[in-house]
Amino acid sequence: MSERGQIRRILPPHRRIHARLRTKMERLRIDAVVVSRYVSKRNGDEKMVFGIKKKMIAASLAGAFTLSVGLGASHGDAAQADRECVAQVALLQSLAQGYFGGTVTAGQLRTLGDTGIGTFEGLNGEMIVLDGTIYQALGDGKVVVVPDKEIIPFSNVTFFDKDISVKLSQIADKAALERALNQAVQKHGVNSFYMIKLHAEFPSILFRSEYGSKEPYPTLVEALKDKQTEFTEKNIKGTVVGLYCPSYMGELNSVGWHFHFISDDKKKGGHVLELSLQDGTAYLDQTDKFAMILHNDKKFHDLNLAKDMSADIRSAEQDSYAKQ
Repeated sequence: MSERGQIRRILPPHRRIHARLRTKMERLRIDAVVVSRYVSKRNGDEKMVFGIKKKMIAASLAGAFTLSVGLGASHGDAAQADRECVAQVALLQSLAQGYFGGTVTAGQLRTLGDTGIGTFEGLNGEMIVLDGTIYQALGDGKVVVVPDKEIIPFSNVTFFDKDISVKLSQIADKAALERALNQAVQKHGVNSFYMIKLHAEFPSILFRSEYGSKEPYPTLVEALKDKQTEFTEKNIKGTVVGLYCPSYMGELNSVGWHFHFISDDKKKGGHVLELSLQDGTAYLDQTDKFAMILHNDKKFHDLNLAKDMSADIRSAEQDSYAKQ
């Protein structure tokens, strides 16, 4: 993304802004999205409808915080959405603790971005968002298009722009791919967010998905150990979609790269555990804005989000349980 601004730091959700900060709200101006929300009931189901109104607010906290949070009520809002922003539903830490429910729908998610990754209610498969369509890679290896009513416990999306291109050659494994992409990150700014799209033929790729869990939900690691499935494909054409989070995101997401895959025929896909690549071009979308949407749910707010889940997250991101 082309817009460059001042360095923005992310305010962890568990840290509260106290009244004394009001006296400092004069020197810097930052964009924020003020959310108005109402809950209506139909046939006993609660449906959240969001209205978004942008305002400019002043703030100074020894730097600038981007606190933009909101959801569009219809697909028409996508035209007004901020293309220069990575939107995140909840925290990877909440998912790690076993929060697999939520109040955000796939239809609402599509108003926030056309490219991204995530998962679904009950941890039922892996999400690949590509060209505005949300795909669900199921535990049996099949891929389906997700209806708008599907619940999204965790996701990251943005409206993709080709800001940076990275030529790739003789990529032996996922670690080599990350090293090549990190060279671009070092050049353009390690404190930015990057979404990646890489379309190529992969000589070998190992990806996983998982069958969904029922309430009461287990933790993320427990769910994967019990329900994870893995698939190895040879000489398959498809697209890797991924996200890079900078180092200060450790309390909100997973630092570094996270890749998902979907085949060209939209029949196979999942979370990438390993891959190889002869040659190709990766396109990166760079952005300095970050928006978080939190679930309007008591179970979510009962979580202790200050709990250190880093070991569980590393295990969930990297471990192979060889259930094929």
